[in-house]
Amino acid sequence: MSAELTVLALAALLQMLQFAAFAIPANRELGPGYTMSARDRAPSRPMSDRTARLGRALDNHFEGLILFTIAVLVIEISGSNSLLTAGCAWLYLIARIAYVPAYALGLRPGRSLMWFVGFLATALMLLAALF
Repeated sequence: MSAELTVLALAALLQMLQFAAFAIPANRELGPGYTMSARDRAPSRPMSDRTARLGRALDNHFEGLILFTIAVLVIEISGSNSLLTAGCAWLYLIARIAYVPAYALGLRPGRSLMWFVGFLATALMLLAALF
């Protein structure tokens, strides 16, 4: 398996870990009455700031993971794998791993810089495939 596909699999596992890191405290804080409902109404009490941040970090990774998956597929299908694309893939994953605690702890501008590193790594992969 290529480095890019390996990192994609690891990024998907990171997404699953992020889901658990958010879902467990969210279920505790909101209670099973709300979390097992159809959620047609807003919860009767808010989540803690950290839990809400974990949820936003999860949503953010869904968005980033879509673009990263496209980049990996373009690299794989076109046979454009290189040390650059492998390095960018690993850089994406490292940035996303660092982003989760940075967002949960409310670190700014650090979390934005980490987000940008992952975004830039994804863009470089796409550009490498095109040129």
